[in-house]
Amino acid sequence: MIHQFKFENSNILMDIHSGSVHIVDEVTYAIAKEAVILSKEAVVEKFKGTYNTQEIEEAYDELMELKEEGMLYTQDQYETLVPAFLKREPVVKALCLHVAHDCNLKCRYCFAGEGEYHGHRGMMSLEVAKQSVDFIIENSKHRKNIEIDFFGGEPLMNWEVVKATVEYARQREKETGKNFRFTMTTNGVLLNDEIIDYLNENMYNVVLSLDGRKEVNDHMRPTANGKSSYDVILPKFKKLVEKRGGKQYYIRGTFTHHNLDFMEDVKHMNNEGFDEVSVEPVVAPSTADYAIQEDDLALLCAEYEKLARYMLEKTKKGEGFNFFHFMIDLEGGPCIHKRLAGCGSGTEYLAVTPEGDLFPCHQFVGMDEFKMGTVYEGVTNHEMRSKFEKCNVYSKEECKSCWAKFYCSGGCAANSYNFHGDIHHVYEIGCSLQKKRLECAIGLKAELL
Repeated sequence: MIHQFKFENSNILMDIHSGSVHIVDEVTYAIAKEAVILSKEAVVEKFKGTYNTQEIEEAYDELMELKEEGMLYTQDQYETLVPAFLKREPVVKALCLHVAHDCNLKCRYCFAGEGEYHGHRGMMSLEVAKQSVDFIIENSKHRKNIEIDFFGGEPLMNWEVVKATVEYARQREKETGKNFRFTMTTNGVLLNDEIIDYLNENMYNVVLSLDGRKEVNDHMRPTANGKSSYDVILPKFKKLVEKRGGKQYYIRGTFTHHNLDFMEDVKHMNNEGFDEVSVEPVVAPSTADYAIQEDDLALLCAEYEKLARYMLEKTKKGEGFNFFHFMIDLEGGPCIHKRLAGCGSGTEYLAVTPEGDLFPCHQFVGMDEFKMGTVYEGVTNHEMRSKFEKCNVYSKEECKSCWAKFYCSGGCAANSYNFHGDIHHVYEIGCSLQKKRLECAIGLKAELL
């Protein structure tokens, strides 16, 4: 399977099953699809009115050479690995600790019902947090590196438990030989100098929630009393990043139907001093006034292209920054398991509620039918885990013939379920935007060679 597209001055030819990406000339680009199904003579005959015969022959020969080297027109070697993939031993690599099912913002698009997760508000006790640490140590088995993500609601509303959990995990590290990495997602309202210093010392990554321009952010992310959150959090985020000393972080925003010109929000955040930016499309029922609609797709794809060109110009001036969805590794890339199944929700990655219940990921929390067990008893819903273990790009009909399948790994299981009632489906709007992002990411790399 091949995929080809143009970006700026680059003609790009992708071989999906080998992972090879080629930058080619106009003639090679033009004949690429026909070369694999027609003879050299037939290709020359078809294109001789457009290109020089010698150029066509040379391009054809180069394509056939790449085919012989296993870098073009390769067959799918991954599907045969699925049976072995399905027999893999369940190993939990990461937990998302919902330390606070409460929030001090009132975000209109919050999938968690403004911190309530389809149920009552609550705070995780230290007892549950410690048991979660013990659970991942036991269920990570042979794995040394494990991760805990502090999440909410707003996790800073349960700050003392966060600190005590880190302290307990560090103690257990010494006893077990494990290595914990901590991350936190915060809206920043409760940040102060003490908390900033602690996060910068102890968190491997910090995700800072901001939607961009003041009017955009405050429209969707007001405080609980309806006031501006932008003016409160922006100075705090700047201070945190300034003091972070180069450690990982990113500003994470959401764009909606109301700000389809989201590139302006990316530019705004970069101009405010943030060079690690993620702005992602909202996922919401089509009936919501802020939901991305199919009619928005052409505008959004054009916006991604505008953003890629803007980033190209900035990089050439020595002013480059990272946009999360344009970050792609074309050399090493993810392991085979990640290519097939993505985030590992329901198997390698689990979410823990304040009460200690286990769910496949943070987006399934509160859906009782997806409860998988508890941190005390472990995973007891083996049927549910089996469903997630079997979820991969070959279990989804739409993915099998898609050129982007090994880059997106089938997309988000929660989005598939929320829109189609089946984790073995796809979220079509998300697919369209993901493919455009991938083209822009690869195009950027091609232009910067």
